[in-house]
Amino acid sequence: MSAQPSTQASLRETLEQAIDALPPDTLSIEALLDQFGANGLLLLSALLTLVFLIPVSIPGVSTVFGAAILMVGVSRVLGRPLWLPARLRQRQLPTEKLRPPLQSGLTWVRRLERISRPGRLPALVDGRAMNLINDLALVLGALLLMMPFGFIPFSNTLPGIALLFLAIGLIQRDGIAVLLGHLGNVATMIYFAILIGGGGLLFREAMQWFSRAA
Repeated sequence: MSAQPSTQASLRETLEQAIDALPPDTLSIEALLDQFGANGLLLLSALLTLVFLIPVSIPGVSTVFGAAILMVGVSRVLGRPLWLPARLRQRQLPTEKLRPPLQSGLTWVRRLERISRPGRLPALVDGRAMNLINDLALVLGALLLMMPFGFIPFSNTLPGIALLFLAIGLIQRDGIAVLLGHLGNVATMIYFAILIGGGGLLFREAMQWFSRAA
């Protein structure tokens, strides 16, 4: 795990180096933290979102990675060093299941690198108030990622895309990317509201059917 984020490397190259440096057997959040260091938490958040950018569910990953991104957002909101519970830091995940979706998720990073430009809409990334709003958006996106809908298509993909836009926008100080991240959070909440509303309707119809059958 010797690769370190480099100021000379592009975001895509840095994430590729991180993926190439993954151990062959299992992976822990603690190992990733050691790799990226205190100054690379947004890069770490971007890396953790990649596994959710394809509609494939890996049991338990959204909870672990979502909790890690949540703590990154909380640490930014509070202006304190990142703290993670020991159980979360040491949770082991199989690398052979993570590597393929991580590599597939790099397609999004390549696309974003082509369209993301530093300095766009600076009002959305400058100032204490906007920094707080953006950090709270990271927290919101992580909570949405942790929602127990992983078995439903796109329930992890939508918040994953939102978090990736937010992370890259904050890294590159690109207000448009940050705005897309906020819109991604809104789209995720609308999607979840439809799922919950539809589920409630189906449950009510089922109960009415059983009552008539009885």
